[in-house]
Amino acid sequence: MSSTEFKLVLSGGGLKGLSHVGVLMALEERGLVPSLVVGSSMGAMVAATWATGMAGAEMRERAMQVKRRHVFAVAHADMALRRMQAPAVYRREPLELLLGGLVADLTFRDLPRQLLVNTVDLNSGAQVLWGLPGLDDVRVADAVFASCALPGILPPRLIRGRYYVDGAVVENLPLRIAATAGPGPIIAVNLNPLGPFDLERSDTESQGFAATYIRGLEMVMQAQSAEGLRFWQWPPLMLVQPRVGHISMFAFDRTAELIEEGYRSMSAALDLVGGSLDLLGPGIHPRRPVRIKVEGEKCVGCGACALWAPEVFAMGSDGKAHVVAPVHQWSPVDGTYVSHCPTHAIHVESVEA
Repeated sequence: MSSTEFKLVLSGGGLKGLSHVGVLMALEERGLVPSLVVGSSMGAMVAATWATGMAGAEMRERAMQVKRRHVFAVAHADMALRRMQAPAVYRREPLELLLGGLVADLTFRDLPRQLLVNTVDLNSGAQVLWGLPGLDDVRVADAVFASCALPGILPPRLIRGRYYVDGAVVENLPLRIAATAGPGPIIAVNLNPLGPFDLERSDTESQGFAATYIRGLEMVMQAQSAEGLRFWQWPPLMLVQPRVGHISMFAFDRTAELIEEGYRSMSAALDLVGGSLDLLGPGIHPRRPVRIKVEGEKCVGCGACALWAPEVFAMGSDGKAHVVAPVHQWSPVDGTYVSHCPTHAIHVESVEA
């Protein structure tokens, strides 16, 4: 058990956010209680439910009962009558009802656990984190609805006379506020994984415009997160990335799998750091040794790898890429250059400790 005070950041990711339930169950099992939880989108919904004092087992039971009708009902009347002027594809009432059953009419001041909810002012583009001093007297349900209101998918939320939408459009993994909100390391759970170890989705283009639109947003969020983590040193950050990249943001039939993967990934990350946050140093954790290889038969000599990672690759006299530094200690965000190879000729293997 760790004695270090820490903050927890839960990213957005649509229904993939149900993985966060498993994350919280793994932390609860080990007696690890964050001093603050910051959530975006579905991460905000799960975080808000936890902040009411609900235990992990009950959160899992509630999550298993959520069906598509509890979140999404097409706004047929708006779309038929207002067409391109309709505020969103889906109606607000189902999500309002779901949130009412989770957090009732509580304000942030009423919560027994500290919570921040990530949103964006639709008109100014300013990031607003509800729950901060002066922003803690509003209904949690309103803030969470706004944080789930992906533009075009759900309608913006009116709070204090202004309209707010999903904070993920600015910062899906809101680390900056967590870094300044008191002492201690951060555990961040990212549902749009960085690095080369996660599965791709191969059939998005066959699922219609909504799936293509959402996939585009996921890629934007990945780029945002990668840039925010590029030079991260302090406070120590344990980045947990459940392997859910292959699951759609609208997959209501994968709840048990998502929760299990959240639990597994959080448990595995804690095991890799010895079960404690006390000794984490600067930078991003956990780290593991890997070996880089290039499959010569697949390499076409485009040189992309040498451009992205000249400390790892060089172009040989045969016109092919060669690895000049094969063994590395990787954090979860290292090795993104692997995906830049157009012929998938770069391979990564874990090195036994």
